[in-house]
Parts: sequence; structure tokens; C-alpha cells
Amino acid sequence: MNTNIQAPSPAPEAPEPLPSTAVDYAVVGGGLVGLGTVFHLLRARPGARIVVLEKEAGCGRHQSTHNSGVLHCGLYYKPGSAKARLAVEGIREITAFCVEESIPHEICGKLVVATDETEVERLRRLHERGTANGLAGLRWLGPEESREIEPHARAAAALHVPQEGIVDYAAVVAALVRRIRAAGGGVCVAAGVRQARATTGGWRLETARGGVEARFLINCGGLHSDRIARMAGAEDSARIVPFRGEYFQIRPERHHLVRHLIYPVPDPDFPFLGVHFTRLIGGGIEAGPNAVLAFKREGYRKTDFSARDLWDAATFTGLWRFLARYPAMCAHEFGRSVWRPAFCRALQKLVPDIREDDLAPGGSGVRAQAMSAEGALVEDFRFVPGQRALHVVNAPSPAATASLAIGRAIVAQLPQ
Repeated sequence: MNTNIQAPSPAPEAPEPLPSTAVDYAVVGGGLVGLGTVFHLLRARPGARIVVLEKEAGCGRHQSTHNSGVLHCGLYYKPGSAKARLAVEGIREITAFCVEESIPHEICGKLVVATDETEVERLRRLHERGTANGLAGLRWLGPEESREIEPHARAAAALHVPQEGIVDYAAVVAALVRRIRAAGGGVCVAAGVRQARATTGGWRLETARGGVEARFLINCGGLHSDRIARMAGAEDSARIVPFRGEYFQIRPERHHLVRHLIYPVPDPDFPFLGVHFTRLIGGGIEAGPNAVLAFKREGYRKTDFSARDLWDAATFTGLWRFLARYPAMCAHEFGRSVWRPAFCRALQKLVPDIREDDLAPGGSGVRAQAMSAEGALVEDFRFVPGQRALHVVNAPSPAATASLAIGRAIVAQLPQ
């Protein structure tokens, strides 16, 4: 999981008027996936009338910028999956976009470390997976070679991933909004969709600011994508279950303990990446996250609560089956959320010199993770076609990295 607050929210934008006539495409959700889709749609179908409908006062206010700013190059994902393909394509495309737009970014590389011999075989399988996904320059390192890159990391063995990087995703969001508007697309904020009704010509979408007529609906609603899909009559049993990830900042005088990015070998039974150390593009080092159930879909604080969101989760049989399947893991993650020494011990497995007083409170974020009714986390990106509609019902990490590639893939699926 990779969900920390990267930057404070900018001031609210002056709302752009809703289109007064029917549009060809309405894209629900102004996060990176929605914006990336419109960016490519305007290129592929010049002259098309397109509007983004975003519920917040500005674009990219949730998963797109509530993250630690990592550019994932496709190491972890099953070969042949959409995540693997689109992460590999996506990091190249978003890096080129950053160069073109002079957006701060750095391909700094990362180290994935096996902290003892019991993890070495899993690290070898990860090496094989990265190679199968086409990653260049992967290097297997012994303890001495590992210390040359990260002197303070504990490693029985390590995998150096040179293509991994960091970026200012808030600047990517802002640049995409500028490019979309310059190309004639509309970006309407404070326009959350409250109702979607099929018509003979497409859709009538009722928003917080009025109605919009559209020939085709593209749902990139992130944390609310399942609700938008059900509102539009799509048949998919998966449900978004929000997992909050909480981070600590490393105090400045201890930044020397981490040079790049340091990650553990992930648990193959659980798709989150475990606590790790991340350099931030604006300076500083953060550590985390855990992964705990949030009581609100935008529940960035432990005290955030939504009766509707909690009811949705509590009445979903898939969540209870998930909790029954992973009771020890769930208890462990909750413990790290409420007890700082437990969080620190997890970090010390990677960097033994870290101490509890090195940790200052950091931010948090919420991952929009789809879960099946059987209690399994949906591992891959999921696109569900509907009548004159396409719904992106699962796009957690690495969707920010892959957003432009995801947008291109969505456009390729649309009817002419």
C-alpha cells in the first residue's frame, strides 16, 4: 500500500460552468485516471465534446495526491496482468510527461531487502517476476553490495530496482487539467454525480450543480467507483473496501539512515507492500504504511466516520469472509495503528538503527481496494463495460504511476 498525504490541498478552483448542451463523453472523477483518460481521448477523438465531473473543489484530492509520490515500475505484478503491463508502460509515459511539463521527479531507484534467509526464496521469485515483466537493470545483491547502496539497511540479500522513482503527483494533476482545458475539454469541479439515468441518447447525470447530458459515461470514481457503477446499472459484485494507510515522518537529523527507497519482500498472500521507507520529492523521508479498515471512504484520520460507508462495509459479506481468512494479519495491522512501538519494530527489521523517537506523526491516505463477495481482494485493475458506459471499478496502486497508460487503455476499449 502506498498512501500518504503528499501535499496540502490547493485553494478551491473557481467552478467552471456545466455544459449547457449534450456532450459526447462524461468522465466521472477528476483523479489521475480520469484526467489521463480525457487527455488521451481528446487526442484520439479531436472535436469530441468531453467533460470531467469532479465532486471535490479541485481535481486529484484523494488517491492521486494522498500518496507518497512513488513511481512504480512494475516489479510486483503478475506477468501478463493489466497492472504489470500498464505499470511498465505507465512509468515511461508519465516520466516523459514530467520532462515535457518540467514537473519535479527523480528516478532514484530502490532496494527490496530480504532481512533474513527465510525471505530469500521469495525475493528470488520477485526477481523472476520483474524480469518477466521486462524491467531493465535489476541486480541481485549480497549483504556487502547492499550496504554500498543503503549502508543502514539489514539485508541477507537484496534486489536493486534502478527504474523506480519519485514524483510530484499534485503537479501532474495540475498539468493535466491545464492541458485538457487548452485542448477544449471541460473540467467541472464541485459537481459530484448524485444520479445517473439512461436515456435514448445516452445518459442524464444529475450533479450537485445541475444536470448533464452525455452520449457515453466513463466512470473513474475511485473510492466511489462501485457506487457510480451500481447507480448506472452495471452488474459487478465487487465492492470498494477502504483501507487507510498511516505514515510517520523521519526526523531530519536521521535522514542519513535512508538514501533512496527501501522496501521489504511483500507477503505473497496480501497485496499491500508492507511498511517501507520513501524519499519524498519535496524533501524528507517517510516510513509506513500499515493497512487498516477506514470507517469513511475518505477517512484520513482515525476519528473520521461515515454511517453510510461503515454500513456498506459492515453489511458486505466479502469483508467478513476476508476478516475470517486473515485474522492474525488484521490484528497485526491494527496493532501497528494504535501502538507506535509495534510500528517501529516493523521498520527496524529493515533499518535496525531506527528508534521510536525518530518518528514524527505523518499523514495518511485511503486505498480504494475492490473486494469480491467471496472475500478476496481484487488483484488486477478491473474495467466493467455497461450500456454506453465503461466503469473502472478497481484501480488502486500503481494506478497513479500507470494513469496515462490506463487512460490510453480505456480509450482503446471505447466504441467508435
